[in-house]
Amino acid sequence: MSSVVSGLTTRGKLVVVGVGMKPVQISSLDLIFGSRTIVGHASGASIDSQDTLAFSALSGVRPTIETLPLERAAEAYDRMMRNEARFRMVLTTGL
Repeated sequence: MSSVVSGLTTRGKLVVVGVGMKPVQISSLDLIFGSRTIVGHASGASIDSQDTLAFSALSGVRPTIETLPLERAAEAYDRMMRNEARFRMVLTTGL
């Protein structure tokens, strides 16, 4: 995780949802000069995720998203910042 912080955009946020055994070492310069943040989020026990996925599958819950190729990430960001994104913007790759 430490190596990705400098790749965050200005005011970017790294959300840590998994627990690793190694400490996360971050340069304060990477945080301060980019106004970046790192936050932790406890997502619950694995059974919570299993229950949520099972409920979604049984009830037909599907996300509503807009997709754009990774090459158009700037456009997706601009649409979001102009409040023109109707749903969650998801970037896709050629894989």
